[in-house]
Amino acid sequence: MHPYIRVIRPLNAIVAGCAGIIGYLMATGIPNPGLVILFLVVFLVTGAGNAINDYFDIEIDRINRPDRPIPSGAITRQEVLYYAVFLFLAGICLSVFTNITCTAIALINSILLVWYAAALKRTPGAGNAVISYLAGSIFLFGGAYAGTEGLILVIPVTLITFFGMLAREIWKDAEDVEGDIAHGADTLPIRMGIYPAICLGFGFLLCAVIASIIPVLWWGWYYLAGIVCIDLLIVWLGKKALGCRTADCVRASRVTTLMKYAMFGSLCIFFAAGFLL
Repeated sequence: MHPYIRVIRPLNAIVAGCAGIIGYLMATGIPNPGLVILFLVVFLVTGAGNAINDYFDIEIDRINRPDRPIPSGAITRQEVLYYAVFLFLAGICLSVFTNITCTAIALINSILLVWYAAALKRTPGAGNAVISYLAGSIFLFGGAYAGTEGLILVIPVTLITFFGMLAREIWKDAEDVEGDIAHGADTLPIRMGIYPAICLGFGFLLCAVIASIIPVLWWGWYYLAGIVCIDLLIVWLGKKALGCRTADCVRASRVTTLMKYAMFGSLCIFFAAGFLL
């Protein structure tokens, strides 16, 4: 694969673009030719974020991922910087053809992606919060394309994604405590201790469950019947995590992997409700 394609992680960027489309369809249930622009904006900004991440992670990648485009010598660090700037600008400029809210989200997210790669990634808590917001904001972007009403309709799935991702990110850090200490990293589980961090993650998980109930106001009891099944799974995963006191236990519990499936399940419920209810 050409290094200019590899450096943007095309699969991740495509998945993010599709999530933006799903956000719009959740809000309206009606396809729109303008979704091509929506997809491209998310794809370009996500790709730019992946590229700028490689620009700042060059020293780490030389050790952990020497096959990546910059450490392998397939592309220079300076070229990646120029390429990332071009992609960010292209995504922001293209967002002008959506609406003012979408443009604002594209601009804010571009700034956060650079800030995250440059500094926040190594800031306990803040890095977790930013990456969780960025994941949830893709749905926010899609809903905003449908106007104010669409934006309101996707706020619950945005909150679910934010709080669910935040819990998962903290638990992932709990899994990696030994390795992070050995490499001089600083994370919430290192500062707080593993169990207090797991409890904090569980608190965020409960926030995700509460947010998932809100759409009952407009989707009714059929939606509630579906989402309750996912919420019960999420609470069970939280209780499973609370049974751990060590990094080995968190890894063995597979809660971070299972959380991905639970979040995908909640997305399916939202998507179905957007079309059918």
